[in-house]
Amino acid sequence: MKTNGRILMTAIALLGSSQAAYAASTHTTYSSGWLVLAFFGLCALVVTVQLIPAIMLLAGMLKGLLSSKKSVRAMQRSR
Repeated sequence: MKTNGRILMTAIALLGSSQAAYAASTHTTYSSGWLVLAFFGLCALVVTVQLIPAIMLLAGMLKGLLSSKKSVRAMQRSR
């Protein structure tokens, strides 16, 4: 019980002495132009457009994996 009290007092002392962290203002640190933003937007568009076929391919593979068990059973019954 004595060690629990020490741990509690240590935690209170550490948490009580901490200070708040303030973020830097982006207005003074961000000085890129609109071309940089347009480039990042184009990169995001390329990634998004490439995700669509990847998701379709994944769905087709899962569909093939799940339906292959049924077709194998049907082939075994027909023999």
